[in-house]
Amino acid sequence: MSGGDPITLADVLAARARIAKDAVRTPLVPSIFMTQKSGRDFLLKLEIAQPVGAFKIRGAANAIARLPAETQGVVCCSTGNHGRGVAYAARARGIRAVVCMSSLVPQAKVDGIRALGADIRIVGRSQDDAQAESSRLCAEEGFVEIPPFDHADVIAGQGTIGLEMLEDRSDIASLLIPLSGGGLAAGVALAAKAINPKIRTIGISMDRGAAMVASISAGRPVEVEEVASLADSLGGGIGLHNRLTFDLCRDLLDETVLVGEADIYNAMQVVYHEERIVAEGAGVVGLAAVLSGKVALPEGPAATILTGRNLDMPTFTRIVSGKAVTLGNTLLEGRRYGA
Repeated sequence: MSGGDPITLADVLAARARIAKDAVRTPLVPSIFMTQKSGRDFLLKLEIAQPVGAFKIRGAANAIARLPAETQGVVCCSTGNHGRGVAYAARARGIRAVVCMSSLVPQAKVDGIRALGADIRIVGRSQDDAQAESSRLCAEEGFVEIPPFDHADVIAGQGTIGLEMLEDRSDIASLLIPLSGGGLAAGVALAAKAINPKIRTIGISMDRGAAMVASISAGRPVEVEEVASLADSLGGGIGLHNRLTFDLCRDLLDETVLVGEADIYNAMQVVYHEERIVAEGAGVVGLAAVLSGKVALPEGPAATILTGRNLDMPTFTRIVSGKAVTLGNTLLEGRRYGA
């Protein structure tokens, strides 16, 4: 794909072949609990089963696979999972990786990326600060940047998720997609609607600092304040000069929905106690939207993507035990599951 060419289903199909050695085809499994709660077949796409614990390996591996053979190093900014994907794919090809992150990224995610052999740069308190350092390394030290979302190869790689979901269940009527910078939502919606134009695609984000939702509402990319959230992987801006994901999400998402921290807390408890699954707050926002009654699903099967499992385990333990958690300067009250 060149910079000006539209991304198509053919690009997603090509990405699937390209990333086969790095990313696994993850299961799409039914949730009895969510089926009962939603009144329709409800399916979970388990991207938590990826080698790096999150879907980001798909886009990162596709982008790195298309780099010139002489490439010596790559750099990215990340809220955690993209950095793991870049570090994993770069190490597999013997390429140096530098990952730039803000101080809001949980230490567990920083440690996970470092364990994969990447160099770490902690810069500022926002994704924009981390992006500035990533851009500097490209300009001054010759690294090739692998953006976390606004990149055609990254979008096509994430789109393989939608391809797999519709191949496994062609009758899916609605997709609830975690929404941040839009690489996942754009890729999945593009692939799904190419296969079934009638499918309903719903982007879900947290109700504080949802940059893509705010940008779609404003009709242009806008900046938002980045705050601590249980869905920390959904934090960060989309870039005021966004080239691809803003237009794709605006055009391909039928609806966007915001959920609160208490909704995410509850959904993390549900997926653990009912499904026996450990999942990040960002990965359960689709469940949170349904359980909180903030989205109305059409008739027919619904599905969401459990995008990752790379979370701070002490915080997760507090949540599933029903204890309060601190998010920045905010105390989120606990609630024992089932009480």
